[in-house]
Amino acid sequence: MEILKRPLVLAAVAVVAIAVAAVLYVNRASVNADHPPAVLSALVPAARAEPIPAVAFTDAAGKPHLLSAFKGKYVLLNMWATWCGPCVKELPALAKLKAEVPDGFTVVAVNVGRSTEAETKGFLAAHSARALDAYTDRNLAMMRALHVYGLPVSLLIDPKGDVVARADGPAPWDAPAAVAYFKALSRARS
Repeated sequence: MEILKRPLVLAAVAVVAIAVAAVLYVNRASVNADHPPAVLSALVPAARAEPIPAVAFTDAAGKPHLLSAFKGKYVLLNMWATWCGPCVKELPALAKLKAEVPDGFTVVAVNVGRSTEAETKGFLAAHSARALDAYTDRNLAMMRALHVYGLPVSLLIDPKGDVVARADGPAPWDAPAAVAYFKALSRARS
């Protein structure tokens, strides 16, 4: 009787291992920028990926940055302004998303208004968004280069530096399904 149990146990373990491997493979393969979860219906995949333009923005110290500095990661670029109610409302969700997703992903929230770098930093702190770096684009070059005509706008940029999706308007960035989506993207990055 003991002899018969061993092959059955081994067969059962093999079946479970194959099933787990299949589930992991299917989940990894199905996570890409073309299939955001329903909660992110505002995030529309691009018809074709396009390189992000080289537009400079500044950090809290006034140092210029380009998005190319983030190559190798997925980037959610969010353009917002202090006077934009929906923008301000989604700042805490963006901060939470940035804090919850690992190294293969980041949120770059750029204030495209007239605020100084110091004002931007203080505004983020006052609106439960300290996890976001204080980036500004005071001359609105980013909006012009990316054909942004209203705020907020968020662009999903892949690790190669290409825009692969866009959200015109706010989104629930910190919803559990959204966080899971961005975590999976960061693990699957190329």
